[in-house]
This record gives sequence, C-alpha cells and structure tokens, in this order.
Amino acid sequence: MISRITLDFLIIVFGILTVLKFYDVQYILENELYDVTYFDGLYSIVGLGIFIEVCRRSWGYALFFVGVFAVIYLYFGSHFPSFLQHSGFNERLIGENLWYNMNKGVFGTITNIAVNTVFIFILFGVLLEGTGAGHTLLKFAFILTRRTRGGPAQAAILASSMFGTMSGSVVANIVGTGTFTIPMIKKRGFTSTFAGGIEATASSGGQIMPPIMGAAALVMADLTGINYLSIALAALIPALLYYFSLFSSVTMEARKQNIEIKELDIDSRITVRDWINSILFVVPIFLVIFSLLFGSSTSRAGFYAVISILVLSFINPEIRKNPVKLLNSVIKGGTQGAKLLIAIVVISMLVGAIDSTGIGIKLASFMNELRGDSLFLSLTLAMIGALVLGMGMPTLPAYLIIIVVMGPALQNLGVSVLIAHLFVFYYGVASSLTPPVALAAYAAAPIAGSNPIITSLMAFRLGIAKFIIPFAFAYYPCLLIIENFSWLEFISIVPRLLISIWFINSALAKFDFTKLSWVEVILRLSVGFGILFMDVRIQIICLILGSFLLAWDFLRHKRSI
Repeated sequence: MISRITLDFLIIVFGILTVLKFYDVQYILENELYDVTYFDGLYSIVGLGIFIEVCRRSWGYALFFVGVFAVIYLYFGSHFPSFLQHSGFNERLIGENLWYNMNKGVFGTITNIAVNTVFIFILFGVLLEGTGAGHTLLKFAFILTRRTRGGPAQAAILASSMFGTMSGSVVANIVGTGTFTIPMIKKRGFTSTFAGGIEATASSGGQIMPPIMGAAALVMADLTGINYLSIALAALIPALLYYFSLFSSVTMEARKQNIEIKELDIDSRITVRDWINSILFVVPIFLVIFSLLFGSSTSRAGFYAVISILVLSFINPEIRKNPVKLLNSVIKGGTQGAKLLIAIVVISMLVGAIDSTGIGIKLASFMNELRGDSLFLSLTLAMIGALVLGMGMPTLPAYLIIIVVMGPALQNLGVSVLIAHLFVFYYGVASSLTPPVALAAYAAAPIAGSNPIITSLMAFRLGIAKFIIPFAFAYYPCLLIIENFSWLEFISIVPRLLISIWFINSALAKFDFTKLSWVEVILRLSVGFGILFMDVRIQIICLILGSFLLAWDFLRHKRSI
C-alpha cells in the first residue's frame, strides 16, 4: 500500500512533468505544424487524473465526479445511449481537446478568465477580512439595525450583503460573519434553526449583490461581452428586492416570537477609530468602481484595490503591531484562489468534452422540442437544470457548469443573453439553499447548533424570493434597468413585486400582525403569485383581496391589544 507521503510526492513529480510536456507541445505548435501523438495523449491523461484527484481533496466528490464524467464521456462516448452518443475519443484526441487546446479544456478560455480576473478579487476579499474591514462592517451593521425588532438578524442581513459581495464563497461568508451574528441572533430570542437559516440566506445573497457579486459579475462580463458595470447595474434592483424579502421575513418572525426591541450588548457608538477603519472597505471598493468607469480592465481594477488595501491596512493598530497578520491574509487569499482555480480547471474539462462532442447543441434541440413555444416552460426547465447542476457546488463553479452544460439551450430561451445568464446564475446561487444538498445551510447549522436538514428547509423558505425574482425580470426586463427600460412598466412591476414578496413571506411564516389561519395562508399565496400575472384583471382582483386580508389581520391585531 502506497503511503500518503509517497502518493503526494508522485502527484507533485508527475504534475510537474505533465505541465512541462504541455509547454513543450505548445512551443512546437506555435512554431511548426504538429500532430499530438499517442505518447502526448498519455501525458495528458496523467495530468487530467492529477487535477481530478487534487480537486477531490479540495472540494469533495461533487466536482470530482464532474471531472471523471468528462474523461469517461469522451473515451466511452460510443457506449452512451440516445443523443448522448458520439464516436468516442482515443488518448490522443482527449489530449488534443482537453490538455493541449488553448481555447477549451484545462488551459482554455475559462481557466484564463479565472487566472486573470477572479484570482485577484478572491485575494481582495480575503484581505478585507484579514485587515479588520469585516469586523468594522459588522459593527456598522449592528448599529444601523439596533432599533429594529430583528436587531442582530437584520444586522446579519446587512453585513452579509456588504461582505458577501466581496467574498467569492457563500461558506466563507457564513464563517466570516455567522460566528459572530448567529449567537447574537439566538441571544435576542430567535430559534437556532431560524438563526442558521437567516445567516445562510443572507450570506448566499451576497453573491447576487453588486458591485462585485462574489466575482461572478466579472466572469459574466467576459462570457457575455457585456460591460461589467452594466451587469452590476442590471443586478441592483433584483438584489435589493431579495434583501427586502429577507428584512420582511425577519420582521414577521420577530412578531411571531414576540421579540421586542432591546439594546444590544455591544458598544452602540461609532467611534473615530470605526470611521478610520471604514476607509479599509470604502476606498478599495470605490477605487474598483472608478477604475472601471475610466476604462481600466477588471483585473487592473482588482490589482489597484489590492494595492490600496495593503497600504491602508496599516491604519489598523492591530496590523501595525503584528504585520504578520497581513502576510497570513495574503497567503490565505492565495490558497483560496488556488483552490478555486482547481475547481474551475475541472469544470474546464467538462467544457472541452461538451464542446468537442456537440452534446450542448443536442441538449438545446431536446429542450426546444420539450418546451414548445412556452416561455414559462422554457424558464422552468432552465431553473430545474440550474438547481440540479449547481447542487453541492461553490457559487462560481456552479454558474460556470450551468453555462457550460446549458449554454446553447440558453440562447433559445426567448430572452436576451444578459437575462439568460442572470436567470441561471440566480438559481446556481439558490442551489446552496435548496435541500437536500444545501451547502449554505449545512455551513450555518453547526454554528447555530441546529439540525442541518431543518435549517436547510428554513433557509429555503426564507430565500423563496430568489426563486421568484428571476421569473420577474425574465418577463419584465425593465427590472434590469439596462434592458428595454420603461418607466411605466417599472412603476407597475416593482410595487407588485414588493406586495407579492410580503404576502408570500407572511403566508410561509403563517404570521403577519397576528397568526394566520390555513385559509388566510392559501389566500395570501394566491395573492402573492396572482399579482405577478400579466393580466390586469387578475392584478386588480389580487389587489382588492390583498387589501382586505391586510385590513382584516391589522384590525384583529388592534382588537387583541
């Protein structure tokens, strides 16, 4: 039996050899005509196997099976059924498509995007946390929400939205903010399950919050050819609607559990030191935005942000006393960036496999036959596909794998490229809240001391708006501001969405001002979904019924006082 140390040594040695072989073949290809040989193909198979094994160690079996499937599908394609079948690739062709190809595969376009753009923003997010910016964000969030019923729960939402947009990982966001917010939420009187659920939903929401959106907006800009700032602007209104949903859910839960406003056990004053420390996150983020406005590339903007936070970090007395903390943050950022790159490399294998076999086009044709002319059915199929493909995946790899598998099908959804990408991206993020594989809930549950499955169901309930909003902007592109904007349509849909979110959340909580009966729950769900229909008559009926339900509940509450 080979020992772990021996195996690690062999992986390092053969990993170096396979990469050197890649450079050797690339050099020849750049200077003369060359056909990849069987021997070159064997090198590539070893290299692919090493990346897949390293991915298993870093990310577990979900992505491991993605890489294994890509290689097996290419090699044994002739044995697959129906439209999945192809002629099959030998070692030489696998190497040619997955290893030595600079457009697809391990060293292809997606990996280049990750190296040139994503890596620097992962480092940026870790530095913000390590230099004390995260703690300052939390304090500001707690102070801003101290006079609300939800208190720490509202603070968790606010802090997670600000910190989460800069963090490339939902789990890292939960660990970064949840270790502080979850105990405070429980101390206020909320249940452990609710504390874990609200932290999971708030942290996952950080991935859809501009300006950085956990680096996904940067990748989306490269893949779609749409300006990064346009994508960030388009994502703003949907993100604000999502956080309105979370704030309303906390308000209802606080009423339900009869939690009153009380002072927090933290210093409620914003000190001069807090204002100075706020520079740590305000300046770098504005630097990113202004750099992009003045024409800098996203990677250059990220570089400026990293340099600025390295310099500004010394305004924090803790960094001045112990500069090693800064070095540790750089190392941690490099480690997290490398770990994410491993995941993206494995997804790039699937990109190469799908592109080489044409399976994406076949899948698009199959979906077109299945959906017919129905936009709703088309979007529903895309939603289900995105949720399934995104399960167990970190946000960015989830988005990439959805785009890779469903790319050609998305072009035929009947919506614009931006809407299609944002639509599946939302469900890629939502997959972290969707049972049975709800990564965000499973990360929050141990901190909250709650049951992971029940916490995932709570997170799913609290994050229900993430499943509604994408359909809304698919039917009403004006919500994205830059897509077919019309003030009349915008003014029509936003209030209806707010009403819809409120009624659906109150129905799922079975509480608004008072406890709701099952009849009221069903009626509120009907109003919540019905008011989004495009038929004006249905909208009017729902408004009248909704007004009656609100008035009835409010009067019942007044009588009980």
